[in-house]
Amino acid sequence: MPIRNSVKAVIVQDQKILTIVKQDENGESYYLLPGGGQEHGENFHETLARECREEIGAEVEIGDLLFIREYIGRNHEHAEFDYNVHQIEYMFVCHLIAGGEQIGIGSNPDDGQIGIEWLPMSSLLEYRFYPQTLRQYYLDYFNGVRHPVYLGDVN
Repeated sequence: MPIRNSVKAVIVQDQKILTIVKQDENGESYYLLPGGGQEHGENFHETLARECREEIGAEVEIGDLLFIREYIGRNHEHAEFDYNVHQIEYMFVCHLIAGGEQIGIGSNPDDGQIGIEWLPMSSLLEYRFYPQTLRQYYLDYFNGVRHPVYLGDVN
């Protein structure tokens, strides 16, 4: 299976981070950043703009690259169904264009996506927000603490 590139939008506004909401097989909610897989012929910014239109129905201004993480499925807790997955995720700081009044489920939501939600940064560690390891990195970044851009194989 080939290595897959994925880009994610880190959108923080009024001390809240924008997420897409999905449901697991037990009907329990969990949260992810908007974004997704790069298609052949797209650059990262084109991919991220498309994914944000599809998942949150919004245009975004794409800023700096914040973090890069690898996910090698066989090394993590979901190895039973992710064993052959090798994905590299690039997280960019983004801002909603026109304040984001238009956000909602977009034209082509993620499989299993049931909505979008702004999670308060002050209680981010309490949510099933994946990848869970990165929750603290986001909190640190928005509190002025800097980490290396490349985070390695983390989940």
